[in-house]
Amino acid sequence: MKSIKLIAFDADDTLWVNELNYRNAEAKFTTLMAPYTTAEKAIEVLFRIEIANLPLLGYGSKPFIISLIESGIELSGGRLSNNEILQLIAIGKQTMERPMSVYPDVEDILSSLSEKYPLILATKGDLKEQESKIERSGLKKYFAEVEIMSEKNPESYLKIIKAHNIFPEEFLMVGNSFKSDILPVLEIGGRAIYIPCEYTWAHEAAEEIEHPNLVKISAIKDVKTVILKQGI
Repeated sequence: MKSIKLIAFDADDTLWVNELNYRNAEAKFTTLMAPYTTAEKAIEVLFRIEIANLPLLGYGSKPFIISLIESGIELSGGRLSNNEILQLIAIGKQTMERPMSVYPDVEDILSSLSEKYPLILATKGDLKEQESKIERSGLKKYFAEVEIMSEKNPESYLKIIKAHNIFPEEFLMVGNSFKSDILPVLEIGGRAIYIPCEYTWAHEAAEEIEHPNLVKISAIKDVKTVILKQGI
């Protein structure tokens, strides 16, 4: 097996907290919708509308705000007041405005690995929003390149591999989403380190499998140990 020549890290919920911000926003949404429906129904409708909006609007806080408003209008039977709509917008904006919360050990791992390997940040979502997160995280200096994709699929990863003139087996992806970070990379013959996150959006849920090119760890601090043990 060839040595790793490029390591990519996912961003949201791998390097910093993200999904928890949306969970908090959903809780506020259900509270606002309490006069119209149950919390369970509110979450069900919000998720359905988010998924329906994905092909057109993509990922991130801006599509989330639109989905909040659409969901609120549907759940209220069109009875939302202007003030309630403004509250929904504020709930969505808070997912963008929260201070960055980088996970422990992330900077030490990136600093150490960047001395030996070229690192890239491979994330998906709204371009401006993701660029803002990266800048505010203070981690950009460790990455030779930043890739912000509209979707993470085999084709997206193959473009990265082709651009860097390497073989798939020389590519290592580190991430928290089995659906987006792990399965597409394994499919093209790459290697992956999976770090499950406590909070995962239902859309990112996927059945986990075992694979010879995959290692599952509990915390990002173990990434370096895995690489050293495998001699890559």
